[in-house]
Amino acid sequence: MTVPASVPASVPASVPASVPASVPASVPASVSEVSLREYGPAVSVPLGAEAGRALAASGILRSATPDPGRPGHWLLRAGNRVGAVRTPGGPVVRIMPKTPVSRLFFLLGFSLDPARAWRDSGEGTIDTGAYDDVVPALAHAVERQIDAALRRGVLQGYREVEESALVVRGRLREAEQIRRHFGRTPPVEIAYDAYTADTAENRILRAAAERLLRLPGVPGPVRRRLAHQRVRLADALPLIRGQELPRWQPSRLNSRYQPALRLAEAVLRSTSPEHRPAGADPLAVDGFLLDMNKLFEDFVTVALREALRERGLTARLQDPHHLDLAGLVRMRPDLVVRTGDGRTPLAVVDAKYKVEKADGLPNADLYQALTYATVLGLREAHLVYAAGRRPERFHEVRGTEAGPDGRGVRLYQHSLDLSRPPEQLLAALGQLAGRLAGDVPHA
Repeated sequence: MTVPASVPASVPASVPASVPASVPASVPASVSEVSLREYGPAVSVPLGAEAGRALAASGILRSATPDPGRPGHWLLRAGNRVGAVRTPGGPVVRIMPKTPVSRLFFLLGFSLDPARAWRDSGEGTIDTGAYDDVVPALAHAVERQIDAALRRGVLQGYREVEESALVVRGRLREAEQIRRHFGRTPPVEIAYDAYTADTAENRILRAAAERLLRLPGVPGPVRRRLAHQRVRLADALPLIRGQELPRWQPSRLNSRYQPALRLAEAVLRSTSPEHRPAGADPLAVDGFLLDMNKLFEDFVTVALREALRERGLTARLQDPHHLDLAGLVRMRPDLVVRTGDGRTPLAVVDAKYKVEKADGLPNADLYQALTYATVLGLREAHLVYAAGRRPERFHEVRGTEAGPDGRGVRLYQHSLDLSRPPEQLLAALGQLAGRLAGDVPHA
């Protein structure tokens, strides 16, 4: 999936903090907080050189460059990431999404757990409260999910413990006993299964609560409730920063935990704790950033996969292929539709988090779609965009051999307006799935 082109924002960005009047114009004071808009225009912000360079090297923003017309200022422009981060020695940077926050979290909830995310009962949906900013809505949602998971008590399970003890319990670790205590008893090296709350599930929930407590902009009432949930999970060991998340397996026993776990993992994986520019030390960043490119891609492909599964077809996400016979040029279409046995490709789809500009959609996307169709031996390929002036259009490629229907290869471009209600979004993707399966003719 390619990085989208610049999208003009309908709401101008703003800098909430201002430079005190007493500070000379030649030596501007740094702001403590900066508010930007996803793919909005660049904002000139007073920043120290070190903070500006750190933001430029972090990759958080689309661009961060010195303002040539204002000494001591930097031009900051947001890209495809939304949320909030706090940089060392720099300001808190908030990036507001173009998509309403409630819709954004519907996309996230469906991508994480489509089986539960859209039921009349509301089970599995993400409650964002009345908050219209990403971080407060996220913190509220995670706290509510954790509270629902712990409503019937903290989940406990068996975990293997290895330790030195004065009495034999469980199994004797013979190799360790000889290596560490040869000829001496006690102590003895033992291993046993302990029934404890220190499970992978509780560690993940505790880590998510602690990460959110460090984020800038979490409202006071939500912060207090998160602190309460952390106390309830105190028997679970904290995760070390940068440590791989512990693995858990869905089961009947942890079913009440599963919505909270999936959202908690999204929090822990969507934060950007470290950025390592070339030849530099890691830049530690506290915050939460959602990649809108990936969120849109995940939603489109997961929704299509679920709809195609109902039609007895297989859909593979990020299906690996090679452009050349030597296997040197890799390519990964977002979704490849195959027959029920998974052998024969039927259609290919690529999701693009872009909107149509005045001069149309990028030609490079059509070249990419044609490549996918050629390699997979298909008569058509599909591109799904976040918005466009027409719901669907197609291009018939010149010079391609006509198929049984007398047509050359066709490249379809579909538009999915994210401002539409969730049921309409799913209905539109369900209709597209019918076309991919051959059940519904193209317009």
